[in-house]
Amino acid sequence: MRDILPVLGRWYTARQPFGLATVVGVSRSAPRGPGAAMAVGPGDEVVGSVSGGCVEGAVFELAREAVADGGARTETFGYSDEDAFAAGLTCGGEITLLVRRVTPAADPAFGAVADSVAAGEPVTMATVTGGPAPIGATLAVRPGRVTGTLGTAGLDAAVTADAHGGLALGATGMRHYGPRGQRREDAVGVFLQSFAPPPRMLVFGAIDYAAAVARIGAFLGYRVTVCDARPVFATPRRFPPDAEVVVEWPHRYLRETGTDERTVICVLTHDPKFDVPLLREALRRPAAYIGAMGSRRTHAERARQLAEAGLTGPELARLRSPLGLDLGARTPEEVAVSVAAEIVALRWGGTGAPLSGTEGAVHPRPPKGSDEKGCESGAPG
Repeated sequence: MRDILPVLGRWYTARQPFGLATVVGVSRSAPRGPGAAMAVGPGDEVVGSVSGGCVEGAVFELAREAVADGGARTETFGYSDEDAFAAGLTCGGEITLLVRRVTPAADPAFGAVADSVAAGEPVTMATVTGGPAPIGATLAVRPGRVTGTLGTAGLDAAVTADAHGGLALGATGMRHYGPRGQRREDAVGVFLQSFAPPPRMLVFGAIDYAAAVARIGAFLGYRVTVCDARPVFATPRRFPPDAEVVVEWPHRYLRETGTDERTVICVLTHDPKFDVPLLREALRRPAAYIGAMGSRRTHAERARQLAEAGLTGPELARLRSPLGLDLGARTPEEVAVSVAAEIVALRWGGTGAPLSGTEGAVHPRPPKGSDEKGCESGAPG
C-alpha cells in the first residue's frame, strides 16, 4: 500500500470517501502479497493493484459498493474450472481481500498511518477482518501513540502490544484473538500491516554507474545516499533528486552511519585506497547486501588485502564481488539492472535463473523471517 498512500492521503485530506481493497491473505502462487492494495476514489479514479489485473474489474465494483453503502466485507478470489467467465486468478492461487470505505470521520487511524509514513516514522495499521468485533475497524500504532479502536479496550491492548513488536521490521500478517484480546482464542481476525521506514541504499563512488544504481535503488523504494571523497564528482545534479549526496572519505562516512539488516551497500569506487578501508568497515556491520565492483582479478587482490587487514573467512564470504547477476550488462543502466536483480534475488531467495527453465510456484513462499513489504519495507506493497 505504501506506493499509493500519497494519493490516498490527498483524498483523505480533501474528505473525499474512497473504497480500499487490501490483500489480507494469500495461498499458493498468488500474484501479490499481503498488504497489496487497490483503491477507487472520486470520479472512479483507480490506484494500485491487488492481482496484477486478474480480478481488478471485480474489485473495482466491490470498492464502489463499499463507498456507496459504507460497509466492509471480505472476498476471496481463486481459480475455478467450473466457471471460466468468473473473476479469478489464472495463476491458480487464491487471495482474500478486505474491502472497506475510508473517510476521516469513520477512520481516524488511516490519517495517522498516512502522516507517519510520509514522515518516515514506523507505524502499524491493525484492521479487523472478521468475528464479533466490527469488520473494518482500524487502529494505528506508533511509538508511544495509538489512534482509533478495534471495539474493546482488551483487544486494543493486545493488538497494540503485538504491533509494537513488528514496528522495527515492518512485519505484516494476520493475527487472531478473543473478543477482549484473549491470545488463545481465534474469534477475531486482525490484519496487522506495518510500515517501517524505507531501507537504506549506500552507494560509494560518484561515477556514472553509481548514478544508474542510485536511480534504480530509488525506484525500488530505498532511501539512497551517494558518498565520494571527490567533490568534483559528488555533485547533486548528477544523481536522482531524492538522493542524498555526501562528500567524505567512504570509510569515515560509513563509520558514523547506522546500518541494519535491510541496508544495501554498493561499493563502486574501484580504487583500493577507498575500497579496502570501506569494505573492512562494511563487512563487520549489519547489512542485507554488500557488493563491490571490479574484475575477478581486482576482487582477488582486494580479498587478499582484506584478509591481511584481519577479516575472517565468514566476513569475507559476505562480499558479493563482482557485484550483480550475469546478464551480459555493458552500459551503466544495464549494470544497475544487474545489481538490482542480485539484491532482489538475495532478499527473496531467488536463483536468478530464467523462470521458463524452472518448475514449481512462480511466487514461492518468502524465506522465513523475510519482510514481504514491499515493501512494505521495502518493497512496496
